[in-house]
Amino acid sequence: MNDLDVIIPNLHWHYSGVTATNRMIAPRIAAFLPAVWFGSDAPEGIDRLTFGGLMRLWRRKRPLVWHARRNNEMIAGLLLRALGWPLKLVFTSAAQRHHTWTTRALLRRMDAVIATSDASASYLTVPHSVIMHGIDTQRYTPPADRDAAFAATGLPGRYAIGCFGRVRAQKGTDVFVEAMCRLLPKYPDFCAVIVGEVTADQRGFESRLKEQVSAAGLSDRIRFLGELPIDDVPPWYQRVLIYAFTSRNEGFGLTLLEAMAAGDALVAARAGAAEKVVRDGDTGILVPAGDADALAAALEPLMRDPAGAAAMGERARKSVIENFGVDAEAGRIVEVYRRVLAARH
Repeated sequence: MNDLDVIIPNLHWHYSGVTATNRMIAPRIAAFLPAVWFGSDAPEGIDRLTFGGLMRLWRRKRPLVWHARRNNEMIAGLLLRALGWPLKLVFTSAAQRHHTWTTRALLRRMDAVIATSDASASYLTVPHSVIMHGIDTQRYTPPADRDAAFAATGLPGRYAIGCFGRVRAQKGTDVFVEAMCRLLPKYPDFCAVIVGEVTADQRGFESRLKEQVSAAGLSDRIRFLGELPIDDVPPWYQRVLIYAFTSRNEGFGLTLLEAMAAGDALVAARAGAAEKVVRDGDTGILVPAGDADALAAALEPLMRDPAGAAAMGERARKSVIENFGVDAEAGRIVEVYRRVLAARH
């Protein structure tokens, strides 16, 4: 505890994209500096800080970083600092929208702010650094045999198209379902899988989508798998040939990198960091957000040419390895920590 430099809080009850990002980057940060995880869903590779351990850090003389990614984590850090914890506060902003006055007020109290893209940075009115997300290319990797990986699912056909994320309009699940209802009757070798949590307020939305699927006679070929355990998600990227990123808006959209790292062909809405991550026509195809016509038009050539889709997936993985490795991201974040810690003196 005396050598500790960084606390990574995860103060959220439900698993989310922010949690996934935190879990991936935290062990890498711990490889650079003494760091601990505080909160739920702790990953392997980093020690966990208990509430009792946090209490023992009160009035410590040497400062340490509290790296928040949510408003409640900023508030917790500010309260702890006011009560005597020697915290330097860092916040990562992924939002591509104007912040509320509450968030703006909190941001002004941070010692450093990181934006995950130029787009999210454009909404910040405080000094900041831009550090784009990376991905663990050993965790998200192509299967030895994609045909065998798909066959093991027991799903109909030979190939799958995936769409992962919370089932809601913001994620464009309805856009994906609409495109699949148009395309799947023409391509009997394909099915579709939707992986993601359905929160209580979105049950009606999901029910309407399932009714649409049933009316199209596609209930056996468009599967809603719900929220899966953390370790069960990477294998699903290996089972699909094509991935559809359909969000209407995103802070970043980490599933882009996850799918590309797994060697999936990609059709991506122009949301989040898609235009920075994807080379249109090479490592993926970009389409307007919220446009089912454009999504279907981009997916169809890949469905007609599975070999071409596989080749796109290979190019996508190579691009991620070269440009979006998680270790490089962690190194840049640690540089921010060191600047913040040095400024104390």
